[in-house]
Amino acid sequence: MNLFELLGRYFSYEFVWFALIVGVLISLCSALFGVVLVLKRFSFIGDGLSHVAFGALAIATVLELTDNMLIVLPVTVICAILLLGMGRNAKIKGDAAIAMLSAGALAVGYLIMSLFSSSGNVAGDVCSTLFGSFAIITLSRAEVILCVVMSVVVIALFVLLYNRIFAVTFDEAFASASGVRTSLYNLLIAVITAVIIVLAMNLVGSLLISALVIFPALSAMRVARTFKGVVITAAVVSTLCALIGILVAILASTPVGPTVVAVDIVAFGLCFAAGKVMKIE
Repeated sequence: MNLFELLGRYFSYEFVWFALIVGVLISLCSALFGVVLVLKRFSFIGDGLSHVAFGALAIATVLELTDNMLIVLPVTVICAILLLGMGRNAKIKGDAAIAMLSAGALAVGYLIMSLFSSSGNVAGDVCSTLFGSFAIITLSRAEVILCVVMSVVVIALFVLLYNRIFAVTFDEAFASASGVRTSLYNLLIAVITAVIIVLAMNLVGSLLISALVIFPALSAMRVARTFKGVVITAAVVSTLCALIGILVAILASTPVGPTVVAVDIVAFGLCFAAGKVMKIE
């Protein structure tokens, strides 16, 4: 059986389409707001919130909730708000705030899973949560619909608020002087980042989520000169990497998250080389 016949066989299964739809949408959302986070030097928020999501997921797992979102999403959103506030606090700088939340959430999450989990393989559960598992290919129709709805909301907000997000990203002081409520938009960016992270946990695991946010943005910055160009390029790169990564993971039986991130790394290397050739600084 050649590659095309094998792919045709896999595409006949519903779970493959579910995985591709969710993976592409999550990667697209991550890329759009990843550009903003990188330019605003807020990329640390994604890393910290991913650790918080792990801690919340550990609690939800121990409580044996049928829907982990009931705890993971609100806790992550609340911590996004706290993290933004702590990052602006003169006594607690951004790097200290991220260290407090990320390290604390990881420690508490692992401790809770070790003490109260009924699973016989705690180390395996922790590893799959941190680095991703094959959960992306066992998604239910309800989970796919939820992801599609939330992704559409995130993309719509980015498109509708594009001009104000652009202003807040490049010159927050001028935007504020022009009447734009910069604190509100910064809060919105943090909350949407939290939503993206929760959605992405099934795809790449809580420790690798920041890669989906950072790599496409950095790749795009190597080959595009304008903000719109960087956003579009990042979206294309992220989407293609997700498609290729998921297909390779399915065909090679490798973990989906690390495979997608590995493809993102290759894409960054190619964009870096292309930027050197094109002499884009």
